[in-house]
Amino acid sequence: MAAERNPASCYLDERTFRLCCQLFLQHSETIQDGWSLEQIKGTDEGFMKKTLLIPVKSSVLHKQHECSMQDENMVTDDTQANVEDETAGVQAVCEIHAVLRYEYHVLYSFSYQIPVLYFRASTLDGRPLSLEEVWGNVHPNYRQRLQQGPWDTLTQQEHPLLGQPFFMLHPCRTEEFMKPALDLAQAENKRVNYIVTWLSVVGPVIRLDVPLSYSTEVTAPD
Repeated sequence: MAAERNPASCYLDERTFRLCCQLFLQHSETIQDGWSLEQIKGTDEGFMKKTLLIPVKSSVLHKQHECSMQDENMVTDDTQANVEDETAGVQAVCEIHAVLRYEYHVLYSFSYQIPVLYFRASTLDGRPLSLEEVWGNVHPNYRQRLQQGPWDTLTQQEHPLLGQPFFMLHPCRTEEFMKPALDLAQAENKRVNYIVTWLSVVGPVIRLDVPLSYSTEVTAPD
């Protein structure tokens, strides 16, 4: 009689978390994906970090009137279009050029024994986005699911290492999407890197994509 297979654990000890991150960062350096390790001075604590510039529609920022003022000179003096057409044209220019700066941090949660994704977002002039604006920029494919489950919610919390306000995807329901993924990998005798699997699921919710090569090239630590 075959021995019963133990279910894959959805939790990580800190050592395994660090090893998974190390392998993740090695591949990031290979493909120039922009991830780095940030150490807190005078401690052995740190986190993985990546910054992206993400183009969005200006309507997401609720700032179309400001963009219209900034780009007013882009409408030529001899334009004879009516007011409605002129306004629509300026807004179209704004939608093309609206860019947000997203900064992502991956930390280890000792309370939950899993990784947690913190992030902050701002306009290029440094204005932090409100929670409403961040919600508006959540990928449409995930917005309804994020509000109703399986993830709990998108909240604003103090960064545990920096003491600054950040947004985060609350980790309390990580098990609901990680357990099936880890059980499937175990059933197929695949050694998956927890950070790769986890980030591939939660990242796209907030515009952070993980290239496929991480899944094919980065394995679990020995």
